[in-house]
Amino acid sequence: MAVDAAALTAKRTVTRTRGIAWGQVLRYVLLLASLVFVLIPVYVLFVTSFKNGAEASPATTWYLPDSWDTTNWTNAWNELKGGLVRSLMLVIPSSLISAMLGSANGFVLSKWRFPGANVVFTLILFGMFIPYQAVMIPLMRMVTGVGLGFGIPTLILMHVVYGIPICTLIFRNYYESIPDELIEAAEVDGAGMLRTYFSVVLPISIPSFVVVIIWQFTSAWNDFLFALFFGGGAQSGPVTLALNNLAHGSIMADYGASMSGALIASVPTLLVYIFLGKYFVGGLMAGSVKG
Repeated sequence: MAVDAAALTAKRTVTRTRGIAWGQVLRYVLLLASLVFVLIPVYVLFVTSFKNGAEASPATTWYLPDSWDTTNWTNAWNELKGGLVRSLMLVIPSSLISAMLGSANGFVLSKWRFPGANVVFTLILFGMFIPYQAVMIPLMRMVTGVGLGFGIPTLILMHVVYGIPICTLIFRNYYESIPDELIEAAEVDGAGMLRTYFSVVLPISIPSFVVVIIWQFTSAWNDFLFALFFGGGAQSGPVTLALNNLAHGSIMADYGASMSGALIASVPTLLVYIFLGKYFVGGLMAGSVKG
């Protein structure tokens, strides 16, 4: 009986191992298929960016170029370099300012509560659900009415204001996970609200700052709607307007240069995710468990 039980246990172990092995194979096959599916547009962009005008057409989309020509990249860089600089001038201050405002709001709404704090938080979150398209006409009238003008400073203001709701939500959820005893200890030591925030809370907020900055950076960098209305044109607006100008609007006459420009314009956000991506998920999960 002991031998039969041992044999039965060994058989079950082998069956379980085979099941796990096939499960791993299936998982890797699905991951590989998903990767190929996601990278198909990148492949089309890349190979088309090296084709000359005669080769760059929908009929030859999947074919490799007969000769790898870098002229498209040179033309795209010359057209986009000014927009790239202006986009950096836009995304850096708008990301940092909205992150600081969201952090302050999240701290007050989570740890320094006041009567009606939940109502205020709900009203702030309501801004996340208003489509940008619904407010373009009122925003345009307001901008022209107060004489703000068009260009990067106005876009910074727009992205800061519209970034506050999501930044506040992320920071509030994170600060809810901070033990109340930590705040109470600071109060016992005589620290007020500002001293507690800057000396105790802010130094441990790096994970949430990384999440918010990545989010805001990507949102502002890829924005086209605000840039179209308030950017002041391709010569004074961010890189999205310059890329649209390079592509000749909806005509898309120069496929090679357009594809090269799209790849160049995507490099900054790609670098952000490469260097900070590993902190992104950790920052999102940092406030999911009550400390």
